[in-house]
Amino acid sequence: MLKFLKFTLTRAALSLITLLIISFIVFTLMEMVPGNCAERYLAFKNTAGQNITILDIAAEERRLGLDKPFLVRWGTWTGNVFFKGEFGESCILRLNINQILSDKFWISLGICFAALFFSYLVAIPVGIYSATTTNAISNNVIRFISYLGLALPNFLLALIIMLFSTIYFGESLTGLFSKEFRDAAWSLAKFQDFLSRAWLAIFVLGWSATAFAMQTVRALMLDETSKLYVTAASARGLYGRKLLWRYPARHSMGPVINSLGFDLNRIFNELPVVALILTLTEAGALLIEALARSNDQQLAGAIIFLLTASIVLMNFITDIMLALMDPRIRKGLIG
Repeated sequence: MLKFLKFTLTRAALSLITLLIISFIVFTLMEMVPGNCAERYLAFKNTAGQNITILDIAAEERRLGLDKPFLVRWGTWTGNVFFKGEFGESCILRLNINQILSDKFWISLGICFAALFFSYLVAIPVGIYSATTTNAISNNVIRFISYLGLALPNFLLALIIMLFSTIYFGESLTGLFSKEFRDAAWSLAKFQDFLSRAWLAIFVLGWSATAFAMQTVRALMLDETSKLYVTAASARGLYGRKLLWRYPARHSMGPVINSLGFDLNRIFNELPVVALILTLTEAGALLIEALARSNDQQLAGAIIFLLTASIVLMNFITDIMLALMDPRIRKGLIG
Protein backbone atom coordinates (compact mmCIF):
# COMPACT_ATOMS: atom_id res chain seq x y z
CA MET A 1 0.00 0.00 0.00
CA LEU A 2 2.91 2.33 0.76
CA LYS A 3 4.26 1.77 -2.75
CA PHE A 4 0.88 2.61 -4.26
CA LEU A 5 0.67 5.81 -2.20
CA LYS A 6 4.16 6.74 -3.37
CA PHE A 7 3.10 6.02 -6.95
CA THR A 8 0.02 8.26 -6.57
CA LEU A 9 2.01 11.13 -5.03
CA THR A 10 4.67 10.83 -7.75
CA ARG A 11 2.03 11.00 -10.49
CA ALA A 12 0.41 13.99 -8.75
CA ALA A 13 3.76 15.80 -8.54
CA LEU A 14 4.46 15.10 -12.22
CA SER A 15 1.01 16.45 -13.09
CA LEU A 16 1.70 19.67 -11.19
CA ILE A 17 5.07 20.05 -12.90
CA THR A 18 3.38 19.52 -16.26
CA LEU A 19 0.82 22.21 -15.42
CA LEU A 20 3.62 24.62 -14.47
CA ILE A 21 5.35 23.99 -17.80
CA ILE A 22 2.03 24.43 -19.63
CA SER A 23 1.38 27.71 -17.80
CA PHE A 24 4.84 28.97 -18.85
CA ILE A 25 4.25 28.00 -22.49
CA VAL A 26 0.77 29.54 -22.57
CA PHE A 27 1.95 32.76 -20.92
CA THR A 28 4.94 32.98 -23.28
CA LEU A 29 2.66 32.62 -26.30
CA MET A 30 0.41 35.35 -24.88
CA GLU A 31 3.43 37.63 -24.53
CA MET A 32 4.78 36.91 -28.02
CA VAL A 33 1.75 38.43 -29.74
CA PRO A 34 2.76 41.78 -31.32
CA GLY A 35 1.68 44.65 -29.11
CA ASN A 36 0.92 44.21 -25.41
CA CYS A 37 -2.52 44.22 -23.86
CA ALA A 38 -2.48 47.96 -23.15
CA GLU A 39 -1.57 48.83 -26.74
CA ARG A 40 -4.22 46.53 -28.23
CA TYR A 41 -6.95 47.77 -25.94
CA LEU A 42 -6.16 51.45 -26.47
CA ALA A 43 -5.86 50.88 -30.22
CA PHE A 44 -9.35 49.37 -30.05
CA LYS A 45 -10.55 52.45 -28.18
CA ASN A 46 -8.85 54.65 -30.77
CA THR A 47 -10.97 53.09 -33.52
CA ALA A 48 -14.04 54.20 -31.54
CA GLY A 49 -12.99 57.85 -31.96
CA GLN A 50 -10.97 58.42 -28.76
CA ASN A 51 -7.61 60.17 -29.05
CA ILE A 52 -4.98 57.95 -27.40
CA THR A 53 -1.47 59.21 -26.59
CA ILE A 54 1.79 57.51 -25.64
CA LEU A 55 1.30 58.68 -22.06
CA ASP A 56 -2.07 56.90 -21.97
CA ILE A 57 -0.41 53.68 -23.12
CA ALA A 58 2.34 53.99 -20.46
CA ALA A 59 -0.23 54.60 -17.73
CA GLU A 60 -2.24 51.58 -18.83
CA GLU A 61 0.90 49.42 -18.86
CA ARG A 62 1.65 50.44 -15.27
CA ARG A 63 -1.92 49.70 -14.23
CA LEU A 64 -1.77 46.21 -15.74
CA GLY A 65 1.75 45.53 -14.41
CA LEU A 66 3.19 45.22 -17.92
CA ASP A 67 6.20 47.33 -16.95
CA LYS A 68 7.49 44.51 -14.73
CA PRO A 69 9.96 41.79 -15.90
CA PHE A 70 8.61 38.78 -17.81
CA LEU A 71 9.28 36.20 -15.07
CA VAL A 72 7.59 38.38 -12.46
CA ARG A 73 4.51 38.71 -14.66
CA TRP A 74 4.46 34.95 -15.31
CA GLY A 75 4.86 34.18 -11.60
CA THR A 76 2.01 36.54 -10.71
CA TRP A 77 -0.27 35.11 -13.40
CA THR A 78 0.56 31.51 -12.46
CA GLY A 79 0.11 32.19 -8.75
CA ASN A 80 -3.30 33.74 -9.33
CA VAL A 81 -4.33 30.76 -11.47
CA PHE A 82 -3.06 28.03 -9.11
CA PHE A 83 -3.93 29.54 -5.73
CA LYS A 84 -6.89 31.82 -6.49
CA GLY A 85 -8.32 30.34 -9.68
CA GLU A 86 -8.24 33.83 -11.22
CA PHE A 87 -7.24 34.50 -14.84
CA GLY A 88 -7.41 38.28 -14.70
CA GLU A 89 -9.19 40.54 -17.17
CA SER A 90 -9.90 40.05 -20.84
CA CYS A 91 -7.57 42.23 -22.87
CA ILE A 92 -10.25 43.57 -25.22
CA LEU A 93 -13.57 43.09 -23.40
CA ARG A 94 -12.16 44.41 -20.09
CA LEU A 95 -14.29 41.92 -18.18
CA ASN A 96 -13.22 39.32 -15.63
CA ILE A 97 -12.30 36.15 -17.54
CA ASN A 98 -13.81 33.91 -14.84
CA GLN A 99 -17.16 35.65 -15.35
CA ILE A 100 -16.88 35.38 -19.15
CA LEU A 101 -16.15 31.67 -19.05
CA SER A 102 -18.22 30.62 -15.99
CA ASP A 103 -20.97 28.45 -17.51
CA LYS A 104 -19.41 28.38 -20.98
CA PHE A 105 -16.33 26.40 -19.98
CA TRP A 106 -18.30 23.89 -17.90
CA ILE A 107 -20.73 23.42 -20.79
CA SER A 108 -17.78 22.76 -23.13
CA LEU A 109 -16.19 20.35 -20.66
CA GLY A 110 -19.50 18.55 -20.18
CA ILE A 111 -20.02 18.20 -23.93
CA CYS A 112 -16.48 16.84 -24.42
CA PHE A 113 -16.75 14.34 -21.56
CA ALA A 114 -20.19 13.26 -22.76
CA ALA A 115 -18.75 12.71 -26.25
CA LEU A 116 -15.89 10.70 -24.73
CA PHE A 117 -18.31 8.62 -22.63
CA PHE A 118 -20.54 8.05 -25.66
CA SER A 119 -17.60 6.92 -27.80
CA TYR A 120 -16.37 4.35 -25.27
CA LEU A 121 -19.87 3.20 -24.39
CA VAL A 122 -20.28 2.20 -28.04
CA ALA A 123 -16.69 1.30 -28.96
CA ILE A 124 -15.85 -1.16 -26.16
CA PRO A 125 -18.70 -3.68 -26.56
CA VAL A 126 -18.84 -3.32 -30.35
CA GLY A 127 -15.05 -3.65 -30.67
CA ILE A 128 -15.03 -6.79 -28.50
CA TYR A 129 -17.92 -8.25 -30.49
CA SER A 130 -16.18 -7.48 -33.79
CA ALA A 131 -13.00 -9.23 -32.66
CA THR A 132 -14.74 -12.37 -31.43
CA THR A 133 -17.73 -12.89 -33.72
CA THR A 134 -17.73 -15.47 -36.50
CA ASN A 135 -20.49 -13.66 -38.39
CA ALA A 136 -18.72 -12.22 -41.43
CA ILE A 137 -21.56 -9.91 -42.42
CA SER A 138 -21.90 -8.12 -39.08
CA ASN A 139 -18.12 -7.95 -38.73
CA ASN A 140 -17.74 -6.30 -42.15
CA VAL A 141 -20.57 -3.87 -41.40
CA ILE A 142 -18.88 -2.83 -38.14
CA ARG A 143 -15.53 -2.39 -39.86
CA PHE A 144 -17.11 -0.34 -42.65
CA ILE A 145 -18.79 1.99 -40.13
CA SER A 146 -15.53 2.41 -38.21
CA TYR A 147 -13.61 3.20 -41.41
CA LEU A 148 -16.32 5.70 -42.35
CA GLY A 149 -15.97 7.32 -38.93
CA LEU A 150 -12.24 7.76 -39.48
CA ALA A 151 -12.63 9.04 -43.05
CA LEU A 152 -15.57 11.43 -42.58
CA PRO A 153 -14.49 14.60 -40.71
CA ASN A 154 -16.62 15.75 -37.81
CA PHE A 155 -17.34 19.16 -39.30
CA LEU A 156 -18.57 17.56 -42.54
CA LEU A 157 -20.85 15.24 -40.57
CA ALA A 158 -22.25 18.28 -38.74
CA LEU A 159 -22.96 20.03 -42.05
CA ILE A 160 -24.69 16.92 -43.45
CA ILE A 161 -26.95 16.56 -40.39
CA MET A 162 -27.76 20.29 -40.39
CA LEU A 163 -28.63 20.23 -44.11
CA PHE A 164 -30.79 17.12 -43.74
CA SER A 165 -32.61 18.53 -40.71
CA THR A 166 -33.21 21.89 -42.38
CA ILE A 167 -34.64 20.33 -45.57
CA TYR A 168 -36.89 17.73 -43.93
CA PHE A 169 -37.75 19.28 -40.56
CA GLY A 170 -37.20 23.00 -41.08
CA GLU A 171 -34.81 23.16 -38.09
CA SER A 172 -31.04 23.60 -38.41
CA LEU A 173 -30.36 22.22 -34.89
CA THR A 174 -27.75 24.95 -34.29
CA GLY A 175 -27.07 26.54 -30.92
CA LEU A 176 -27.25 25.07 -27.45
CA PHE A 177 -30.43 26.80 -26.31
CA SER A 178 -33.75 27.92 -27.75
CA LYS A 179 -34.41 31.66 -27.95
CA GLU A 180 -36.52 31.72 -24.79
CA PHE A 181 -33.80 30.00 -22.72
CA ARG A 182 -30.69 31.65 -24.18
CA ASP A 183 -30.37 34.37 -21.53
CA ALA A 184 -32.50 32.77 -18.83
CA ALA A 185 -31.19 31.50 -15.50
CA TRP A 186 -30.54 27.79 -15.15
CA SER A 187 -33.64 25.74 -14.36
CA LEU A 188 -34.96 22.26 -15.06
CA ALA A 189 -36.69 23.53 -18.20
CA LYS A 190 -33.48 25.18 -19.45
CA PHE A 191 -31.48 22.02 -18.74
CA GLN A 192 -33.99 19.93 -20.69
CA ASP A 193 -33.81 22.42 -23.55
CA PHE A 194 -30.00 22.17 -23.43
CA LEU A 195 -30.11 18.36 -23.62
CA SER A 196 -32.53 18.50 -26.56
CA ARG A 197 -29.89 20.42 -28.54
CA ALA A 198 -26.55 19.33 -27.08
CA TRP A 199 -26.97 15.76 -28.33
CA LEU A 200 -25.91 16.84 -31.82
CA ALA A 201 -22.62 18.34 -30.64
CA ILE A 202 -22.00 15.24 -28.48
CA PHE A 203 -22.73 12.89 -31.37
CA VAL A 204 -20.60 14.85 -33.86
CA LEU A 205 -17.62 15.14 -31.50
CA GLY A 206 -17.88 11.47 -30.54
CA TRP A 207 -18.14 10.31 -34.16
CA SER A 208 -14.46 9.91 -35.04
CA ALA A 209 -13.50 9.15 -31.42
CA THR A 210 -15.88 6.18 -31.46
CA ALA A 211 -14.44 4.86 -34.72
CA PHE A 212 -10.86 5.22 -33.48
CA ALA A 213 -11.61 3.57 -30.12
CA MET A 214 -13.50 0.77 -31.88
CA GLN A 215 -10.52 -0.02 -34.07
CA THR A 216 -8.23 0.08 -31.04
CA VAL A 217 -10.40 -2.28 -28.97
CA ARG A 218 -10.76 -4.69 -31.88
CA ALA A 219 -7.00 -4.80 -32.55
CA LEU A 220 -6.19 -5.31 -28.86
CA MET A 221 -8.75 -8.09 -28.51
CA LEU A 222 -7.44 -9.91 -31.59
CA ASP A 223 -3.92 -9.67 -30.20
CA GLU A 224 -4.89 -10.91 -26.72
CA THR A 225 -7.08 -13.83 -27.86
CA SER A 226 -4.19 -15.25 -29.89
CA LYS A 227 -1.83 -15.44 -26.90
CA LEU A 228 -0.86 -18.68 -25.17
CA TYR A 229 -2.38 -17.84 -21.78
CA VAL A 230 -5.83 -17.74 -23.39
CA THR A 231 -5.22 -21.15 -24.95
CA ALA A 232 -4.03 -22.48 -21.58
CA ALA A 233 -7.12 -21.09 -19.81
CA SER A 234 -9.30 -22.69 -22.44
CA ALA A 235 -7.56 -26.03 -21.87
CA ARG A 236 -8.35 -25.73 -18.14
CA GLY A 237 -12.06 -25.62 -18.93
CA LEU A 238 -12.77 -21.89 -19.28
CA TYR A 239 -14.78 -21.01 -22.37
CA GLY A 240 -17.31 -18.55 -23.75
CA ARG A 241 -18.01 -15.25 -22.02
CA LYS A 242 -16.30 -16.34 -18.80
CA LEU A 243 -13.01 -16.83 -20.63
CA LEU A 244 -13.52 -13.69 -22.71
CA TRP A 245 -14.14 -11.28 -19.84
CA ARG A 246 -11.69 -12.84 -17.38
CA TYR A 247 -8.63 -12.68 -19.60
CA PRO A 248 -8.45 -11.06 -23.08
CA ALA A 249 -11.12 -8.38 -22.54
CA ARG A 250 -9.73 -7.44 -19.13
CA HIS A 251 -6.15 -7.21 -20.35
CA SER A 252 -7.21 -5.23 -23.42
CA MET A 253 -8.75 -2.50 -21.27
CA GLY A 254 -5.37 -1.30 -20.01
CA PRO A 255 -4.24 0.45 -23.22
CA VAL A 256 -7.83 1.63 -23.81
CA ILE A 257 -7.99 3.33 -20.41
CA ASN A 258 -4.51 4.73 -20.96
CA SER A 259 -5.71 6.43 -24.16
CA LEU A 260 -8.57 8.33 -22.47
CA GLY A 261 -6.49 11.48 -22.17
CA PHE A 262 -5.41 11.23 -25.80
CA ASP A 263 -8.99 10.84 -27.00
CA LEU A 264 -10.15 13.73 -24.83
CA ASN A 265 -7.40 15.85 -26.39
CA ARG A 266 -8.63 14.93 -29.88
CA ILE A 267 -12.18 15.90 -28.96
CA PHE A 268 -11.00 19.21 -27.51
CA ASN A 269 -9.05 19.91 -30.71
CA GLU A 270 -12.16 19.38 -32.82
CA LEU A 271 -14.45 21.38 -30.54
CA PRO A 272 -13.70 24.92 -31.88
CA VAL A 273 -14.44 24.00 -35.52
CA VAL A 274 -17.60 22.09 -34.59
CA ALA A 275 -18.67 24.99 -32.34
CA LEU A 276 -18.19 27.42 -35.22
CA ILE A 277 -20.36 25.32 -37.55
CA LEU A 278 -23.09 24.61 -35.01
CA THR A 279 -22.94 28.20 -33.64
CA LEU A 280 -22.38 26.98 -30.11
CA THR A 281 -22.03 29.65 -27.44
CA GLU A 282 -19.37 27.99 -25.29
CA ALA A 283 -15.60 28.00 -24.73
CA GLY A 284 -14.78 26.55 -28.16
CA ALA A 285 -16.59 29.41 -29.89
CA LEU A 286 -14.94 31.91 -27.51
CA LEU A 287 -11.53 30.46 -28.37
CA ILE A 288 -12.10 31.01 -32.09
CA GLU A 289 -13.34 34.54 -31.38
CA ALA A 290 -10.35 35.35 -29.17
CA LEU A 291 -7.72 33.91 -31.53
CA ALA A 292 -9.02 34.79 -34.98
CA ARG A 293 -11.13 37.92 -34.51
CA SER A 294 -10.54 40.01 -31.42
CA ASN A 295 -6.91 38.91 -30.80
CA ASP A 296 -7.72 38.66 -27.08
CA GLN A 297 -4.74 36.56 -25.99
CA GLN A 298 -5.60 36.70 -22.28
CA LEU A 299 -8.97 35.08 -22.88
CA ALA A 300 -7.51 32.57 -25.36
CA GLY A 301 -4.69 31.69 -22.95
CA ALA A 302 -7.15 31.05 -20.11
CA ILE A 303 -9.25 28.71 -22.27
CA ILE A 304 -6.20 26.82 -23.58
CA PHE A 305 -4.80 26.41 -20.07
CA LEU A 306 -8.11 25.13 -18.70
CA LEU A 307 -8.46 22.63 -21.54
CA THR A 308 -4.91 21.32 -21.16
CA ALA A 309 -5.31 21.17 -17.37
CA SER A 310 -8.40 19.00 -17.88
CA ILE A 311 -6.35 16.64 -20.07
CA VAL A 312 -3.55 16.47 -17.48
CA LEU A 313 -6.11 15.66 -14.78
CA MET A 314 -7.63 12.95 -16.98
CA ASN A 315 -4.20 11.41 -17.57
CA PHE A 316 -3.56 11.39 -13.81
CA ILE A 317 -6.90 9.66 -13.16
CA THR A 318 -6.29 7.09 -15.90
CA ASP A 319 -2.85 6.29 -14.43
CA ILE A 320 -4.48 5.52 -11.07
CA MET A 321 -7.30 3.55 -12.73
CA LEU A 322 -4.81 1.52 -14.75
CA ALA A 323 -2.81 0.70 -11.63
CA LEU A 324 -5.98 -0.47 -9.87
CA MET A 325 -7.33 -2.50 -12.79
CA ASP A 326 -4.20 -4.17 -14.17
CA PRO A 327 -3.00 -6.87 -11.74
CA ARG A 328 0.49 -6.79 -13.24
CA ILE A 329 0.95 -3.07 -12.47
CA ARG A 330 -0.82 -3.38 -9.10
CA LYS A 331 1.43 -6.26 -8.04
CA GLY A 332 4.50 -4.25 -8.91
CA LEU A 333 3.28 -1.28 -6.87
CA ILE A 334 1.66 -2.94 -3.88
CA GLY A 335 3.56 -6.22 -3.84
